[in-house]
Amino acid sequence: MPLFNLSDLRAGLARHQRLIGLDPGKRVVGVALSDVTLMLASPYGGLKRGKLAANAAEIGAIARKEGAGGLVVGLPLGLDGSFGPAAQAAKDWAMALSEATGLPAALWDERLSSSAVNRMLIQEADMTRAKRAQIVDAAAAAYMLQAALDATAPPPS
Repeated sequence: MPLFNLSDLRAGLARHQRLIGLDPGKRVVGVALSDVTLMLASPYGGLKRGKLAANAAEIGAIARKEGAGGLVVGLPLGLDGSFGPAAQAAKDWAMALSEATGLPAALWDERLSSSAVNRMLIQEADMTRAKRAQIVDAAAAAYMLQAALDATAPPPS
């Protein structure tokens, strides 16, 4: 299944369908979920990174349970905006995941989302490293999804 432009993906959703934000890491895939108005992203959890079929089954189950109609996958571009091996791996994973789940997917720049979330958790919440490790993946997915929602929100009427 081809990847979509996020604005097109958003426009193609049925009324009250949500988006799932995914931040694919080496060990954990952070999962976030939008609200039905596509205005607010919230952390949902983390999935152990495993074989594509297993991760697709878990993500498909979340989509069915929560009424999600599309995926927004974090794209780890280089700091200078370059498209390197990590970005290519994320793109390939997103395409395969979209095909396996039957859900349309779009990519969104997630540069420094984990760093921003870690910084916020240290400064604002004064969390220990162990507690941060438990929630940073889902929080980074929510941070990335929120940026995507904000950037593609329709203008106020």
